[in-house]
Amino acid sequence: MTTPFGLKPSEPHTSSFLIKEREQSSLNSKQLSLYIHGEEFLERQERLLNIIENDPVFSKTIRCYQGRSQRILNAMRKDKRILELKRQYRWTDDDLDMADLIVDESRPFSLHRSMFLPTLKNQTTPEQQELFLKPALDYRIIGCYAQTELGHGSNIQGLETTATYIPETKEFEIHSPSLTASKWWIGGLGIASTHAVVMARLITNGKDLGPHPFVVPIRSLQDHRPLAGIKVGDVGPKFGFNTVDNGFILFDHVRIPHNHMLARYAKVDPKTGSYTKPVNDKLSYGTMVYVRVKIVHQIGLSLARATTIATRYSAMRRQFATPQSMKAEVPVLNYEMVQYRIIPLIAQTFALLFTGKQMKKQYLEFMAELKQGDFSKLKELHASSSGLKSLSTTMAISGIEVCRRACGGHGFSQFSGLAEFYGNVLPNATWEGDNFILTQQTGKYLQKFFRDLSSRAAAGPVQGKATTEKYLLEYLTTSAHISPIKSMDDMYNHQYLLKALAHRAARLIHSSLSGSSQIDHYRISEAHCQYLILHNFVHSLPEPNDALYPSLARLCSLYAAHTLESHLADFLEDEYFAPRHAPMVRAAVRELIQELRPDVVPLVDAFNIPDFVVSSALGESDGVVYEKMMEKALLEPLNQTEVVAGYEECIRPFVHGGMGSELNVRL
Repeated sequence: MTTPFGLKPSEPHTSSFLIKEREQSSLNSKQLSLYIHGEEFLERQERLLNIIENDPVFSKTIRCYQGRSQRILNAMRKDKRILELKRQYRWTDDDLDMADLIVDESRPFSLHRSMFLPTLKNQTTPEQQELFLKPALDYRIIGCYAQTELGHGSNIQGLETTATYIPETKEFEIHSPSLTASKWWIGGLGIASTHAVVMARLITNGKDLGPHPFVVPIRSLQDHRPLAGIKVGDVGPKFGFNTVDNGFILFDHVRIPHNHMLARYAKVDPKTGSYTKPVNDKLSYGTMVYVRVKIVHQIGLSLARATTIATRYSAMRRQFATPQSMKAEVPVLNYEMVQYRIIPLIAQTFALLFTGKQMKKQYLEFMAELKQGDFSKLKELHASSSGLKSLSTTMAISGIEVCRRACGGHGFSQFSGLAEFYGNVLPNATWEGDNFILTQQTGKYLQKFFRDLSSRAAAGPVQGKATTEKYLLEYLTTSAHISPIKSMDDMYNHQYLLKALAHRAARLIHSSLSGSSQIDHYRISEAHCQYLILHNFVHSLPEPNDALYPSLARLCSLYAAHTLESHLADFLEDEYFAPRHAPMVRAAVRELIQELRPDVVPLVDAFNIPDFVVSSALGESDGVVYEKMMEKALLEPLNQTEVVAGYEECIRPFVHGGMGSELNVRL
């Protein structure tokens, strides 16, 4: 690597600290990586990485120096190249998901795959699949999902765009009655899409039946110009996510044929305009449930990337001397406060990764049952995916910022791999349901479920089947609710910890039944989902005789203890915990952190995030930090000339205006 004057960093070199960290641990990171991800995931990642990393189209060398227009153009070139590679190598949908992770840049076609196609697959009739899905799968049409409006986001029932049925011509008229009816924030709409699934209020025979999905052509397939009656464009630069063309659109009495209303579940008779409602009013949530499950499945990888960077850099970054270090600076990872900030996040990452896998499994099982006409699990899956989307993204976003700050001043640099990354992850708190609004759905569902279960339990014995039903039944049938924690040893007992989190969730639900607020719904959802995450973690642990068990068991206990520590008031207020338990919880957190400290670098190595994806001067696996920081800085366009372009206009007049003065003579 080229550095000014051929200088090298002071010794010992940063890479030596990573080598030492790996050598001091007995944890087999490759074996743990296989346990986390599975052989199929790792094989697919390596296979696609070899293709993408060596393709110049996907280079990341100068992307942080490019303006938005250039980055969107490059993102479309990546979209095009991905499709060429898909056809060349016959990639599957799972391959495409992996390619997206490796490319690590959302693109104008991203919403076509993540929203448009799933909606067409789940909500179209066979005839509509021929009309829309087949060409969409071949990218002969490119689509987006237009729901959010300038004036309405979370309140879907408040959407203003209308779709009025006209029986005489067998058409729907799509119209934006006000400026706030503008569809807004729609990914892929700004420049790329030819079609949109538009959520509009269905009006037929004078009745307003609320929002329904319609496929609306928006740009000409001949020259890509907006069609008549349509005003469409990009919403402009954003906090992050600037390689996606989030767009707006307005409709001025735009006519579409009758068969453009997605009619798998709800239908309008073409002759009379009479309406047939879905057999289940939650079926229209299918796309959102899918997307929320996908977010939960992938958000753990985002936190894994952040903790990888922060952990590795903290192991290499030397600051201050201690009496024990004989006046030599020590890695900041040896400081207790840094450990307290980072190591619980590693535990949370493992918890989210295991929960994501479990949620994906549940979704696939539900879809198989749905094909058989079984809708029984839809409400619970909708509630759990809503609550877990909210909690998991909140955890990850907060954790990424903690990791960025843990990297000190360099965490503020784009070269850290955390700055732009944070901005790109941040929208997860808002899209596909605002995180606070989603908890209202989960909280209300749990209250209703608790009431129904109480009635059934009062009528006779009930056998709990699902996870939620089991822990609520245990609460209902247990006469005395006292803490199972008797000593510090119990803080390492996962069953005790599960009982504690289960009690908190059930008690909060129970106490809210006499009168609840939005705050209560939020607390209920959070507590329930924290229990679900711990439940998934516990049930993902290997057998106790497995070599991986000790580290994973400690991580599991740390996730639980750290959660308890953060919510001690909930346990103390109903005396489930006595005051003497609080010091035990805090002591357990610190003890577990110390026990995990020797393994932290191999633990993040086990996330197996390729350096191409990490894309961080601070956190790549080779430990070469400061040379990479300088190398990237030298690429800055401002550094390509010795004298800045604005010198003659803005600097020279002042400097030369003072020439000949006494001050300049002295200088």
